[in-house]
Amino acid sequence: MNIVKIDDRTYDYDLLSDDAKGQLKSIQFVDAEIGRLNARIAVLQTARAAYSRALGDALPQRRALN
Repeated sequence: MNIVKIDDRTYDYDLLSDDAKGQLKSIQFVDAEIGRLNARIAVLQTARAAYSRALGDALPQRRALN
């Protein structure tokens, strides 16, 4: 018996319809993709912060023209 929990309710996966199983697999795929993209965003935000610090270090120390 494979148990899945959906919206705080427990279901026997083997008793779900093929449509329900397909929808569940699609949700699991999308959730995994969102996690992968969030991890990539975190990496890119870290890189951006490093580039920003490096830019600040590379700029002349005298006052900027405003």
